[in-house]
Amino acid sequence: MRSQMHLTVAAMAVVVTAWLAYNRDVTDTSTFGVSDVWQYEMVPIENGAVGPESFAFDPHGEGPYTGVSDGRIIKWNCRESRWVDFAVTSSHRGDGDDEECGGPYKDHPKKEHICGRPLGLSFNIASGQLYVADAYMGLVVIEPNGGTARKITSHAIEGEPLAFTNSLDIDQRNGAVYFTSSSSKYQRRNYVSLILSGDKSGKLIKYEPKSEQVTILLNNLTFANGVALSKDGNYILIAETTNCRILRYWLQTSKAGTLEVFANLPGFVDNIKQSPRGGFWVGIYSKREKFIQWILSYPWIGKGLVILPLDITKIYSYLAKLKGSSGLAIRLSEEGDVLEIVEDHRSGIRRSISDIEEKDGVLWVGSVDAPFALMYNTLVAQE
Repeated sequence: MRSQMHLTVAAMAVVVTAWLAYNRDVTDTSTFGVSDVWQYEMVPIENGAVGPESFAFDPHGEGPYTGVSDGRIIKWNCRESRWVDFAVTSSHRGDGDDEECGGPYKDHPKKEHICGRPLGLSFNIASGQLYVADAYMGLVVIEPNGGTARKITSHAIEGEPLAFTNSLDIDQRNGAVYFTSSSSKYQRRNYVSLILSGDKSGKLIKYEPKSEQVTILLNNLTFANGVALSKDGNYILIAETTNCRILRYWLQTSKAGTLEVFANLPGFVDNIKQSPRGGFWVGIYSKREKFIQWILSYPWIGKGLVILPLDITKIYSYLAKLKGSSGLAIRLSEEGDVLEIVEDHRSGIRRSISDIEEKDGVLWVGSVDAPFALMYNTLVAQE
């Protein structure tokens, strides 16, 4: 027992010392493009919840809709300038559970497996249904009028467990839903362990509503995260968060079935969305720093930290708060070249960035841990 305590203390000393020594960014984003200064409006999330992780507009152009930390899907009512409740992703929320699932944000991670944690979401334009990737409930669907979601996938596909369902996109031509499972071993609340361990059990999965068939398209992905189809549906992009890169998987043409690197980026990639101005918006949770790069360069360090009797995620969150997460919004071309970078240099509000949804000259910017969404006016920036 004493030796284990000594080992834990020694490991913590190494981690903190290394973090203090390497807390500067490893990549200068100016080498990737010209950074713009944020000109934004904050849109607070109400009722104690945080984390508008992803956005979607319905077939009528209303919204956006987003999932938050207490398991709700909320909708932005632009006429009243406020969020309204739309749906919940967990069928386990019975009488009294809404109160249990509420409360302060610090209690939400402990209840995610009961209350749900909606992440990626997208509307089927033809049916008006909202498909949601819930980290714990799997792939679920919500009818146009909202309410409680209906589960589509179980916690296992083809004998493979789904511990962490993450993001999705829909082929509007046929309704096919492409979604990711980040890991077969680690749940969302253990995402830091997922990164440090180098886990490669992520998957890209396809669900076909007409036949209700679910198929695993890709295995062995390292923290599979955001996905986005190309406009013509010929390929799909998949974010590998741990590797700070985006992969391209060809669905059609003579390249069908092939996988290639689409872009290497300066930080941990989250969601990917098409931009109406061309290309793709990519949310960068935070820049890749020397400390993290050092750990990932020596797999035994990360694997050693994961098995220690420590709450690695809580420790990382504490250290990140000391420094502040430095997220980025990057727009890539269809060839993977950087077209635009949006980064906040002036406000002093350093937050992770999970998602960028562009509509009518406005970028809706989300963060998995922020108590607000940001509205960034691209037309003002271009004047």
